[in-house]
Amino acid sequence: MLSEEAILVRSALEARGLETPMLDNGLSRDQKYNKISSLMSEVVSTLGLDLSDDSLSETPHRIAKMYVDEIFGGLNYTNFPKIALIDNKMQVQEMVKVKDISFTSTCEHHFVTIDGYATVAYIPEKRIIGLSKINRIVRFFAQRPQVQERLTQQVLVAMQTLLQTDNVAVTMEAVHYCVKSRGVMDVNSKTQTTALGGIFKNDGRTRAEFLARY
Repeated sequence: MLSEEAILVRSALEARGLETPMLDNGLSRDQKYNKISSLMSEVVSTLGLDLSDDSLSETPHRIAKMYVDEIFGGLNYTNFPKIALIDNKMQVQEMVKVKDISFTSTCEHHFVTIDGYATVAYIPEKRIIGLSKINRIVRFFAQRPQVQERLTQQVLVAMQTLLQTDNVAVTMEAVHYCVKSRGVMDVNSKTQTTALGGIFKNDGRTRAEFLARY
């Protein structure tokens, strides 16, 4: 059963056209696991690898478990983090900023790693969110096949929806292994994306304060 927060966030993303493209195929967790394991056995065999070797025999099962239970767990909204929100009784009006949130995601074009850091900030109005929940929201949306631009926007909209304020900002910097380990094989480049809402978009001083590295 989905939490109220998960339903609200999913609805907000769908309304904005920012939800990850998904179809409900009706498969249970075990059905997904078994099907992926079978298909990966075909992939490994097609590559000419010997599945009878003790180093490779469990590889399809490991990949299936990794996909269903770990790196793509964010596709299932039952895994949306429990959110601790409290009334802003302290009347906090200044920026709350969490820097260098580490995340690992997966490029949806090549299914290889995206590895990076996020910074998330908001200016409280009626609500304040538990700090660790910000990290968990980033991790939830990172645990999907992703493009960085969408990931950044998803975190922004989720925070805006939960906090009931537009005054949220997100920036991400990541290494894409589809660039680093294949294709152009550029080992040095990083990709930066930013999503700004409310005063972060409309006020230059607030935006500069958010983007400053201190």
